[in-house]
Amino acid sequence: MESLGTRQVYANPWMTVREDEIQRADGSSGIYGVVDKPDFALIIPLDGERLRLVEQFRYPIGLRRWEFPQGTAPDRADSDPLQLAARELREETGLRAGRMIELGLLDVAPGMSSQRGRVFLATGLTEGFHEREHEEQDMRSRWFPRAEFESMIAKGEITDAQSIAAYTFLLLHEHSQP
Repeated sequence: MESLGTRQVYANPWMTVREDEIQRADGSSGIYGVVDKPDFALIIPLDGERLRLVEQFRYPIGLRRWEFPQGTAPDRADSDPLQLAARELREETGLRAGRMIELGLLDVAPGMSSQRGRVFLATGLTEGFHEREHEEQDMRSRWFPRAEFESMIAKGEITDAQSIAAYTFLLLHEHSQP
């Protein structure tokens, strides 16, 4: 597949939308609509058998949802993934991690978006005050026992695909440890 040209059709401080004209291997032409967002960091705060989640209203689906802390740098900026993870954890929960381990990489919606996310495990946690952005003013944060977290996934109460996939990375990480 070859890109023949691109044009931006929309932009705001969080994302751009572009339309790419393409030519397929058989010579036929087409278009791709692509949502470009900066890469994000998702953090799994783990304290023994407890996981820290945040809950906020997700406007596109019109629902409040529990998920792991996650986010991007302001104004579509690129950011060092580890620094971004530490900032997002502090902003959304007030937690500071004594140790942060990268667990894996997620492609959010590769059929329509260029955004990717790095998953981090945060341990050695200390409590502090959150530093939420204006858009996060309705956010709540609390600890959940792992069994309750898993039950919430099974019951469809946690539906954030990134959080569910990140938990799989945590399980794989734990299974690989002696």
